[in-house]
Amino acid sequence: MYDYVAGKADWGAAGLPREGAQAERPSAGGAADRDVPTCRLDNDLPAVRSRVRPSGWEICVVVNEHRVVLGRLGRGALAADDDLTVEEAMSEGPGTVRPDTPLDELLERLAKRNLTTAIVTTSDGRLVGAVRRPA
Repeated sequence: MYDYVAGKADWGAAGLPREGAQAERPSAGGAADRDVPTCRLDNDLPAVRSRVRPSGWEICVVVNEHRVVLGRLGRGALAADDDLTVEEAMSEGPGTVRPDTPLDELLERLAKRNLTTAIVTTSDGRLVGAVRRPA
């Protein structure tokens, strides 16, 4: 039998309140935009495109009924006019970061990889939001 007891790292990764020296450091969870567009596997892709394109976002996060991240519709999928389903068009298992990730480190990582957006999730994969790198 294995008894898991969540620790301090899991607490921070869940986006729960922190104390101490690190609490004042800006984090991905604090900077995450919680209004990032989301969609579900069974959503109509043309309808998702028409909703996301004018929103100013270049992604749509694919989530299940519990807001667990399943995939991501990127620029290409949203710009195309093909007749795919959300499930066919999405990139599965996108990279994510935890809410306690230091914001300065995250922005540096995005810049080095020439990425514009990071998806922020709890340790159990639930969507917190997304951080966009300033232009």
